[in-house]
Amino acid sequence: MRVYLDHAATTPLRPEARDAWIAAHEVIGNPSSIHGAGQDARRLLEDARENLAEILGCQPIEIVFTSGGTEAANLALKGAWWSRVAGADAVVLPDGEHHATLDVVGWLAAAEGASVRAVPLDRRGRIDPELFAAALPGAAVATALVASNEVGTIQDAASLARAASEAGVPMHLDAVSALGQIPVDFGGWRGAGASAAGLVAMSVSAHKVGGPVGVGAAVVSRHARLTPLLHGGGQQRGLRAGTQDVAGAVAFAAAARAAEAERENESVRLAGLRDRLVAGIIAGVPSARLLGDPSHRLPGNAHVLFPDAAGETLLFLLDMEQIAVSTGSACQAGVAEPSHVVLALGLDDRAARSVLRFTLGYTSTPADVDALVTRIPEAYRRAVASGARSDRAS
Repeated sequence: MRVYLDHAATTPLRPEARDAWIAAHEVIGNPSSIHGAGQDARRLLEDARENLAEILGCQPIEIVFTSGGTEAANLALKGAWWSRVAGADAVVLPDGEHHATLDVVGWLAAAEGASVRAVPLDRRGRIDPELFAAALPGAAVATALVASNEVGTIQDAASLARAASEAGVPMHLDAVSALGQIPVDFGGWRGAGASAAGLVAMSVSAHKVGGPVGVGAAVVSRHARLTPLLHGGGQQRGLRAGTQDVAGAVAFAAAARAAEAERENESVRLAGLRDRLVAGIIAGVPSARLLGDPSHRLPGNAHVLFPDAAGETLLFLLDMEQIAVSTGSACQAGVAEPSHVVLALGLDDRAARSVLRFTLGYTSTPADVDALVTRIPEAYRRAVASGARSDRAS
């Protein structure tokens, strides 16, 4: 039986989300139609919006359903850039961001002439709020992860958002990895006051909390000035045109409700499993090292450096033992390249190719952890030997 330790890539569909998804498909009607069938669908959609808004700490009108976190980040960053004030020509981008924002900013630089102001991470993957604030003056938009999808470090989202507000710069937070693991509070992070600056957008995704793939949301402040990516129909305040996916929205809300209801207890359980996993790895491979912040991190995340062993070789050896893990962001897992996040921590190229990410979720058990720690010493030995043979051959 397969042991699944890659919940940060995607989490199995929750029964609550599956049942809600199927039930919503039984409701016939376009939520934009004014007849009774359409209004039945509309009620389901708006109930989902209200439920998700309560979890995210925002107003229902601020929820813009999307096809996922990547689209939400594109709407936030491109939308803010295209609506920027005159003279603002820079994007503030911390090192180690997810490719959903990293690649958008790269496109803005190449296609739109944006300059990029990088903000370094410390060796634990933390963003220094003072360095972030220093990069903000005159910028068109800023972005940051709430928590690293790779090394699991949790950022001080409130301080970063406050710095953007004080600088008068619109900001996006990527909360995809944070939702369901730690409290997510758009309104609290944004603070009081009506402004088109500060925290104006946040991205989340359903399949990270046990909802369906292909559904996400951008939280967009009522006061934000964003240019939409899609036009035609005027749905969702004109920010995301097109017939809305009622069943997807309902399933997302159901998954988020279930994840939030168990979050506090699950955080304790998953942190215990994570610590057991890390201790077991280090007992079997004494040279292995946990990366990221040792304490202020996502409860289900363990990102481990295995010196002298290629991460991809370890991944394949473990996969042969029916254990699913990751070398980093799932969006880049098919590309043989060093982890840009590990490089951002100040480690070298060799180290950035020698990491594995183990992530736990609501289906994880002690038996899953024990299966991994039992098999990792031999997998490591074989990976080191394979690397040594490759070095001799070259």
